[in-house]
Amino acid sequence: MKIHVSVLVIDEDASRATLLEQALIDQGYQVLARIDSTDQLAEHVEQLKPDMIIIDLESPDRDVLENMALLNQHSPRPVVMFAEKGDQTTIEKAIRSGVSAYVVDGLEAHRIRAILDVATARFREFQTLKQELSDARSELEDRKVVEKAKGLIMKHNNCSEDHAFKAMRKMAMDQQKPMYEIARNIISVLELMS
Repeated sequence: MKIHVSVLVIDEDASRATLLEQALIDQGYQVLARIDSTDQLAEHVEQLKPDMIIIDLESPDRDVLENMALLNQHSPRPVVMFAEKGDQTTIEKAIRSGVSAYVVDGLEAHRIRAILDVATARFREFQTLKQELSDARSELEDRKVVEKAKGLIMKHNNCSEDHAFKAMRKMAMDQQKPMYEIARNIISVLELMS
């Protein structure tokens, strides 16, 4: 039954939080702490380092969503939000702020594991997509730098694109540096000379 997932519970209602904590423990989760608001959430997460965050409230307000967005930027974790109210706009704002699962009207103990598993899977998928997007943007920027350097070499040396590229590739291999780094150096030098 042990699944070794640590959880931070956020709930301002102590009796409701006690029921949630017991349901989590019964399902094999480790409850690290319960706090009653998302104020200073990033500090709590940094200190406790939970695997997952569960928030139980009536409806998330602007402050809760802002704290979630900050956490998602600096220390992303799967977040499950149980709420009593959930209009479409609120749910969309919660998801945009980093909530992995938004469950309306009902925290049923027998459903907790499935909900948390889905939230974790969605979180991991989102993190993978976010990393892929970041990598693609970085690669595109690197290509732009290489193309600019190649153009400057062609102009400065009055040579072909192929010759410029081969010269850059040789420099990269000789110096054992990535091509984009060589390209940045070339741009710096040739722009100074212009």
